[in-house]
Amino acid sequence: MLIIISKNAMERLIEVHQKKMQDTNLDFIRGDMDVIPWEMRLIGIKGARGIGKTTLLLQYAKKHLPKDSTLYVSLDNIWFSENNLVDLADRFAKRGGTHLLIDEVHKYPNWSQEIKNIYDDYPELKVIFTGSSLLQILNQRADLSRRAVSYNMQGLSFREYLNMTQNTDFQLLSLDDILKKHVQIAKDIVHRIAPIKYFEIYLNKGYYPFFKESEITYHSRIQEIVNMIIELELPLLRNVEVAYTNKLKQLLFIIAQAVPFIPNVTKLSERIGVNRNTLLTYLHYMGQAELTKNIFKQAVGISLLQKPDKLFLDNPNLVYALSMEKPNIGNLRETFFLNQLSKKHKINYSDKGDFLIDGKFTIEVGGRNKTGQQIQHVKNAFLGIDDIEYGFLNHIPLWLFGFLY
Repeated sequence: MLIIISKNAMERLIEVHQKKMQDTNLDFIRGDMDVIPWEMRLIGIKGARGIGKTTLLLQYAKKHLPKDSTLYVSLDNIWFSENNLVDLADRFAKRGGTHLLIDEVHKYPNWSQEIKNIYDDYPELKVIFTGSSLLQILNQRADLSRRAVSYNMQGLSFREYLNMTQNTDFQLLSLDDILKKHVQIAKDIVHRIAPIKYFEIYLNKGYYPFFKESEITYHSRIQEIVNMIIELELPLLRNVEVAYTNKLKQLLFIIAQAVPFIPNVTKLSERIGVNRNTLLTYLHYMGQAELTKNIFKQAVGISLLQKPDKLFLDNPNLVYALSMEKPNIGNLRETFFLNQLSKKHKINYSDKGDFLIDGKFTIEVGGRNKTGQQIQHVKNAFLGIDDIEYGFLNHIPLWLFGFLY
């Protein structure tokens, strides 16, 4: 049945858009704003819940897009229970619209096909959409991979956290600069701010931007996000059986207590009561959902049913939120390093040292008493050392790796 969108209905959506624009604050803008290729006609922004996708979308619209020909809509709005996206785009384009911003597309059953139709039939429209990190731009019903540019957002880096909370303007660094020039770079930063003072706070409550709303309920809100991903998104987007959702929560709890966690898949599958293949499949899905980071020795050819060589939660704040007691400091350090490096670099498990970066650099992570004996004969090897302001030779302050994005 063809649904005709009334003028009043369109006006209500415009009013919601205008209210969103009015409430959007431009005081702090994520670094992603500068790297997303906004000139493209179709852009998909993916990422875990709570990391700021909607805020970035609204800030970009408020700062850069024409006010009278831009429309923001969220597909979890009840309005879309009886109206479809294509009809909205048709009416919007006929009214002179140029930019359609679509939030929460994974809440809409036929999102990929309708966005493909909008792209093909309304060349005057630029479309930017956001959705879960589980979103598949390439799928069997409507292949958007040849049309859409896909961009993945993470939570706040340590650099962004400092800029947001301390009103600094630290610029991002390359890994090459950190490895070669870390002594001078650290001196310049420490001259302006005491990074160690804020690093421990960041590890606990600094990754998700909503920490500014309430620090008291911060960990509870992270737990709610985890529950929504496991109970709603994984069953909806990866067909995970609802009966297994409690087992996934149990698995996350086990990883959170780890020191860090090298999985024995046979024992782990017995402990949570699923078979080996199901466990490995669900570990893969949780990595896609940005609940975990699964590390492998080999750099290519990873299969769905391959056992990870090491398992971490996605970020240190998750470790704090899901732990029943004080988290293991070694786990926190490695989780932080892995999270900050994985935005731009390929990371593999290493027998010598903790991580192999881009197949070239070996990094051992530890406290100030870490000797580096494990990597002393390894080429291009470095130590990421916690609780130091300055490094020396191949000893680099761990917090400095938080300036990579």
